[in-house]
Amino acid sequence: MSTTEKKNTGLWQFVKFLIVGGIGAIIQLIVVNVLYFLMRDWKEPLPLFLAKLFNETVMGEGNSNWGYVLPFFISNLAANTYQYIQNKKTTFKVEAPRWCFVVYMVVLVILIFVATWLQGILNHLFLSTGIPFFQKLAPTLAVIFAGAIYTLVMFPLEKFVLFKKRA
Repeated sequence: MSTTEKKNTGLWQFVKFLIVGGIGAIIQLIVVNVLYFLMRDWKEPLPLFLAKLFNETVMGEGNSNWGYVLPFFISNLAANTYQYIQNKKTTFKVEAPRWCFVVYMVVLVILIFVATWLQGILNHLFLSTGIPFFQKLAPTLAVIFAGAIYTLVMFPLEKFVLFKKRA
């Protein structure tokens, strides 16, 4: 097996996927923290369909609003759009058809809702510990833990479906 063939193995692709994911995580951490602190006073209530999912029981008192939920959503969208483009170009080295991006975006929006919901729960949990370290890093820690979902779903989706080498 040549060096080029070795670099295209599943293990090497997974390592590159994790590196791209790490860069995406840095983007997401910067965006979530900046937006979280800029928007924390935006108390406009969520529409009813979102308020049922992101309610105060789950998110914590006073957190069922745009200023709390939107930073998590936007940071996920920004980071994962970067990761799609980068993984297509460098990890899997393919020219994917447009339908792949559409499928990716549909799955991504579903994952964002799940991860945003989970991040809200985790953020609330860290804020309620009473431990200053956890309270100061609550949004960062929430993003890190919820981010594992993306790796579990997106690597197989990208490798075996979206970026599969086509004949």
